[in-house]
Amino acid sequence: MKKTHEFRPTDRYRYDFKVCTIANGFAQVDTEQDASYYGTWANPFKLITFAYVEGDCYTNEAETPAEFVEHLRGIKSWNESQGYKFHGIDPGFNEALKAEFVALGLADLIH
Repeated sequence: MKKTHEFRPTDRYRYDFKVCTIANGFAQVDTEQDASYYGTWANPFKLITFAYVEGDCYTNEAETPAEFVEHLRGIKSWNESQGYKFHGIDPGFNEALKAEFVALGLADLIH
């Protein structure tokens, strides 16, 4: 997994509405800790996850679909182990995006 870290002092809405949009192939990974300073998104087409945490930006690029799936399941597991509810992956009403997560074996994480 290729990992990149940058610092960009802004809020998560820059990513919600400009960078990590459904039109760009991203779905929001919804957890109980989501806030203006925290959010996570996943792109199953490019096998990328992106997290915004108080200005810190973490991009994880999986080398294989299996690695991407393992990483998303790890995000779920970590949240639950820390006492945060994992709500699921939200592909919106985009059937192609939803279908890609299903094809990867992540149907159980879609909400």
